[in-house]
Amino acid sequence: MTTSSLRKSIGLSAWALVICLATLCLGFSATANAPRKTFITFDAPGAGTGPGQGTSGIHINPAGAITGYYLDSGDVSHGYVRAPGGTVTTFDAPGAGTGPNQGTIAFSINPAGATAGIVRDSNIVRHGFVRDRNGAITTFEAPGAGTGPFQGTRVLNINPAGTTAGFLTDANDVNHGLVRDSNGAITTFDAPGAGTGPGQGTVTESAACVNAAGAVVGNYTDASDVLHDYVRAPSGTITAFDASRRGHRSRPRYRLHRHQPRGGNCRNLL
Repeated sequence: MTTSSLRKSIGLSAWALVICLATLCLGFSATANAPRKTFITFDAPGAGTGPGQGTSGIHINPAGAITGYYLDSGDVSHGYVRAPGGTVTTFDAPGAGTGPNQGTIAFSINPAGATAGIVRDSNIVRHGFVRDRNGAITTFEAPGAGTGPFQGTRVLNINPAGTTAGFLTDANDVNHGLVRDSNGAITTFDAPGAGTGPGQGTVTESAACVNAAGAVVGNYTDASDVLHDYVRAPSGTITAFDASRRGHRSRPRYRLHRHQPRGGNCRNLL
């Protein structure tokens, strides 16, 4: 290799080294400036410390306010709201029972800080509630809701306008969807093809299943205990669909058990 070629080779190598170092520096800088992931754990005041007890967050709004429930040492449920700054406010809806598997469960919180959920009374009958951002709580019953144990009204969602959605279980243990507007008017509905036997019918899922326009999504169980999805437009038009053609889905009915397991997913709380 000539002296001129050697110099050119050394020059190219030097430039390659500079480029590599610059790339590494940029990579380190990007890593250093990347947002750090922070996990914050918290316990609601009064939360129990036994098996299945404690604090459960269910929904968070855009501002970072969280709602959910906690089980105390007596297995009684209580609602709570955790403000973005970390302050936790607990509450009990009027009529909430004070025994095991009774109490208040908040499922959804809207951008204004209003929450919605379920009240389980001393007879384990369900009632809906809405709590405004200032703490005022309104309870209500959907037309046709049963009054026996594990029957009644379940509210699982609230949108920015204050419209809530959920479902009711009637005296025959059949489920029906419901929408309640911000003025308190309640509309019940059944998806086409929904079954009419115990544990069948139409339900709305939680906790963000009614959008700002008032459209609702959920599922229904037909007479053969097969599960199907639906979307209900604000006008009331219901469109049913199946997500997969590979086979129908079946699932446990929404016939709520006489002895519900503590903790776990939201269905166990209904």
